[in-house]
Amino acid sequence: MSATTAQHAGYYVIPPDEVALQASARRARSRRTLWVWIGRAALLVFVIGGWQLCTQLGWVDKFFYGQPSGIWNSLVKLFTQGTAFGSIWENLWITVQEALLGFLLGTATGVLFGIVLGSNRYLASVFGPYIKVVNSIPRILLGAIFVVAFGLGMFPKVLLAAVLVFFVVFFNAFQGVREVDQNLVANVRVLGASPLQVARHVTIPSAMTWIIASLHTAFGFAIIGALVAEVLGAQKGMGLIITQASGNFDPDTVFACMAIIAVVTLVAEYLITQLERVLLRWRPPNRSETQQAI
Repeated sequence: MSATTAQHAGYYVIPPDEVALQASARRARSRRTLWVWIGRAALLVFVIGGWQLCTQLGWVDKFFYGQPSGIWNSLVKLFTQGTAFGSIWENLWITVQEALLGFLLGTATGVLFGIVLGSNRYLASVFGPYIKVVNSIPRILLGAIFVVAFGLGMFPKVLLAAVLVFFVVFFNAFQGVREVDQNLVANVRVLGASPLQVARHVTIPSAMTWIIASLHTAFGFAIIGALVAEVLGAQKGMGLIITQASGNFDPDTVFACMAIIAVVTLVAEYLITQLERVLLRWRPPNRSETQQAI
């Protein structure tokens, strides 16, 4: 059989050499995935084991830095006995709600402003200095202002998380729109497309890679915003638990809460990655993705 794809009885038959090549590629991917997980597990064991060993030998003071065994005991206590502010699930859900709402609000406004200002140089020149000024304000100061202005409820936490997410998404969306091929935009306009059609069929799809890339960082900032606002003032939430543990010189509980937040962030990162694959299926794989596939 020739090297090209043969046709037999109305069906396409893959040549044996191509079948062998595909099987070899699958085995290579499996080996690479296995070694990646082995490396991750080895690094985790090295860090946790070294941490535990250094605290037991007294090289690192566990009073200030905690130790893995104490962190594990704190995790068990949090999930079995709860906290002074209610169950750990209740507090975690409040923080996740604040981060998720802030993430959605910040993403929506960031994409909207990024596309509008990126497409209109006049508006970009008018609003640009003010956006830079607001972006330069320390986030801890904004959080304090929000807590004072709106109280200890959920709204100031959502607002601070949205502010942190907004700037990450805005600058990526703005730059993504500026990177759109202007010859393509001009050709579409010549064909009679309206500004809305240009944005829908050209600008937004072209900038989508930039926007999706910003979401991986944006959710982490949403978590940070929610936690910072809770530290400044809250009735419930993971930030409040961290604040109490820090005040009681309990680093194990602080690290335990950080571990819980890390798991939530990793789950969110996985979901965003799946969303990216769905929204950007049309995009040909880049060099890094091709190398990973092989």
